[in-house]
Amino acid sequence: MPVDSRPESRPALSHREKQVLAYVAAGFSHKQVAKRLGISVHTVSTYLRRIRSKRTAPTVAHLIHLGLVEGVVPASNS
Repeated sequence: MPVDSRPESRPALSHREKQVLAYVAAGFSHKQVAKRLGISVHTVSTYLRRIRSKRTAPTVAHLIHLGLVEGVVPASNS
């Protein structure tokens, strides 16, 4: 299932959704994201649910790709 990256048809991600996406796409666990952002694990899950409702990203692999597409995670040159 491809990540939906058509700019004209997608609602914008909030600043906090981008922060959560960046951490998850970088490989952090929900617990680690929660601790870094000072929010609960449940809230991290809520943000991810909102991201998934705005974009087609059913798996962590899709979230990583989405993070690259959204520009919240820099592409690795290694």
